Amino acid sequence: MISLDRHIKNRISEVWMLIWLSFIIIMPALIGAGLYFKSSLLLKDKSLTDLLTSREWKPLSGKFGFYPFILSSLWVTVLSLVIAGPVCLLSAIHLTQYAKKAVLKIMRPVIDILAGIPSVIYGVWGVIVIVPFIARHSATLLGKQISGYSILAGSIVLSIMIIPFILNIMLEVFKSIPDELQEASLSLGASKWQTIKYVLIKKAFPGIISAMGLGLSRAFGETIAVLMVVGNVVKIPRGVLQPGYPLPALIANNYGEMLSIPMYDSALMFAALVLFFIVLVFNLASRILIVRFEKRI
Repeated sequence: MISLDRHIKNRISEVWMLIWLSFIIIMPALIGAGLYFKSSLLLKDKSLTDLLTSREWKPLSGKFGFYPFILSSLWVTVLSLVIAGPVCLLSAIHLTQYAKKAVLKIMRPVIDILAGIPSVIYGVWGVIVIVPFIARHSATLLGKQISGYSILAGSIVLSIMIIPFILNIMLEVFKSIPDELQEASLSLGASKWQTIKYVLIKKAFPGIISAMGLGLSRAFGETIAVLMVVGNVVKIPRGVLQPGYPLPALIANNYGEMLSIPMYDSALMFAALVLFFIVLVFNLASRILIVRFEKRI
């Protein structure tokens, strides 16, 4: 009797966990299908090529060109990762390989605090500090004065926001590497830095790629902080000191007041669909890189 009850409970638990696992697996498909359904009104009226390559954004005139928004999103996100990536990698190496354990214990809550600060706080800090700094030094770099609201300002603020997220993952990656690998390398005569460069980083490389990929996906979706400092000007940015208008900012700025205009509402849903697709592509690409590297080693 006891054995039968235990079997029934185990079976119920297995079915319950399988149901929720299936829900998690199909959730991305449900999100994508929902966004496609909401944006179908625009897709019926405009071709996909025109929407993605057109540079004109005049919704009230029926012109929906998403190219400036896509390019601005790529500018801000990739540049923020270029800034945050080396900082996170070198910090993770120092905290796990060089610093005392007490330093890591102190830094853990500091990193968690940085990760928990609301994005609007980062946005306000960017407006108060980063934007005036760029405006103050723009004359030296460009020969003319600019407002400071730019791709560079958005990238700096965004890079600081994603540093705790990427750094936490990298710390766990380096801590998971067996000590025997380092000891074997040192016993063969390699220096501390040679061991880190040729053994530890190589072993941790799939985890590093994973952290960067997840950080990139996180950066694509950040809205409020970037919206406050990037300028929100609908044009193709020709450099990092020019203003931009990323896709999340477009949705946040216009969604609430444009629900009553069906075509405009559909266009904003299409912007969300494009954002979803870009994040999906980057995640798949990072996963493919991880698998290929693991096979190679």
